[in-house]
Amino acid sequence: MPATNVHNPEYFHKVVDCQWACPAHTNVPEYLRLIAQGRYADAYMLNRESNVFPGILGRTCDRPCEPACRRGRVEEKPVAICRLKRVAADLREDVSDRLPTAPAVKNGKRVALVGAGPASLVVANDLVPLGYAVTIFEALPAPGGLMRSNIPSFRLPERVLDEEIDMILGMGVDVRYATRIESMRALLAEGYDAVFVGTGAPRGKDLDLPGRAAASANVHIGIDWLQSVAFGHVDAIGKRVLIIGVGNTAMDCCRSAARLGGASIKVMARKPRKYFKASPWELEDAEEERIEIVVDHEPTAFVVENGVLRGMEFQRYESSEGTNGRLVQKPLDVVFVPADDVILALGQENAFPWIERDLGIETGAWGQPIVDAVTFQSTRPGVFFGGDAAFGPKNIIWAVEHGHQAAISIHNHCRGVPVGDRPPRGMRLVSTKMGLHEWAYANDYNPAKREKMVHVDLAWRFEQLDVEVELGFSPAQAAREVERCLNCDVQTVFTDERCIECDACIDVCPVLCLSITPDGDAADLRGRLSAPALNPEQDLFVSGPLPQTGRVMVKDEDLCVHCGLCAERCPTAAWDMQKFDLLIPYAGKRACSASR
Repeated sequence: MPATNVHNPEYFHKVVDCQWACPAHTNVPEYLRLIAQGRYADAYMLNRESNVFPGILGRTCDRPCEPACRRGRVEEKPVAICRLKRVAADLREDVSDRLPTAPAVKNGKRVALVGAGPASLVVANDLVPLGYAVTIFEALPAPGGLMRSNIPSFRLPERVLDEEIDMILGMGVDVRYATRIESMRALLAEGYDAVFVGTGAPRGKDLDLPGRAAASANVHIGIDWLQSVAFGHVDAIGKRVLIIGVGNTAMDCCRSAARLGGASIKVMARKPRKYFKASPWELEDAEEERIEIVVDHEPTAFVVENGVLRGMEFQRYESSEGTNGRLVQKPLDVVFVPADDVILALGQENAFPWIERDLGIETGAWGQPIVDAVTFQSTRPGVFFGGDAAFGPKNIIWAVEHGHQAAISIHNHCRGVPVGDRPPRGMRLVSTKMGLHEWAYANDYNPAKREKMVHVDLAWRFEQLDVEVELGFSPAQAAREVERCLNCDVQTVFTDERCIECDACIDVCPVLCLSITPDGDAADLRGRLSAPALNPEQDLFVSGPLPQTGRVMVKDEDLCVHCGLCAERCPTAAWDMQKFDLLIPYAGKRACSASR
């Protein structure tokens, strides 16, 4: 194999599993170390550089970083990355003097943003400091999009939402509330230099079954119902409630129903639990609140008597796994489940009736705009999409990254630079060596178990709709939890000409991730290392020819726990532990990192 190019930022970036998995590529290990030092404001600002909403995401993120966490390879549960993000937000001091500001003189360019959701807010966050005049058109009376209308206040308090959104709008964004854009043609005629559409996926899916029309007064579309709850238009629901669907929206619906008077609440799922779309922690929180989750039930009809909804009929199944690993469902009987209200949480769809079809904005088979996955530009130059409006429902952290990339494209477009010209990422490697056997990071393995989140007492949390259930980690809990991080960004950097092939590093490695061996192709090397390299998704490190025998040093990056024992044991300093910083470019900024 050719020697690994460790000068390519993407190589070490991929080794930092949590940062690699995060769509916005937040520097997780570094902000955890800042929390360990009690530098909460610094941790917050480092977070904000990439994910923009640390307080919001510290409560609501879908946590793609946590399944990737290397800690999960040595014990059951990963580091509580998301909850530690909230720690930085909750415990920081005032950071108003560290926030970006708008220049006194604008650059003469005007940008329109449709919708005040997370993607649009990130575009504004990135463009206003560059002198752009940004106008947001928002159909609702307040900003935040689905963050405000679909995430209940017992998960995301209004004060947190307002504070972080105000950090952006306070730079001088012109927001026009209760202003629904009815025509893209008319908006383009206003002469904006660029238009960004961040309207989310605002249409909830319905269920066309017998009895649907007759039951309409007591059948609610999940996202619309949550919005009505958020803005105070709904304050009660029947005693017996069925939730159809088992995604995260369904969890928000069932828990909201429990606070509005629902006494018997059932979430009805067509498939077994392993196929649920809801996050495991969302399911756990719902069940803690005595929500019943019923599996293997497919809705077949709404039952209405004398104009009143009585419940629903369901086809019941018996599920098993077939020989090919696919789900096999055997129909059993049809059962009746009583209900006073039914909430449909079956997913969301885009809706663009306001975009005329003769503007050069091409759409796909389902009416969704065709959007470039790198630039976020539509087929009409100067019109961009992001968040759920671009590629369908995902989550907030994806919308954030879409906003960053769209802002780069808009900045290019307005300067006459091809939108496909993307500023490159950079990297920084700095040795952490402080002495013969000392490092500037904690490299001892801490066997502590994951900290448990304390919740408000079950009886009290239903007293008001906005009682936040999770209380957050205390400083003591945060201090213990950050020590569970394995510091995956502190890389084992190898200098082949220093190696004397003494095998000391191989002998001391606790996970058998190192081998000195004759060179070969990737498949060959993976099978004859100290421990077989079983994860082809993670690269092997391969050195150049070693000076003694011409063999190569091979390291399985998937196994390494960054303990530094190889560097401690090496008599020639061929191994060194060096902290890696991925330097990320943003609109108008070359690859850089927050000062800290």
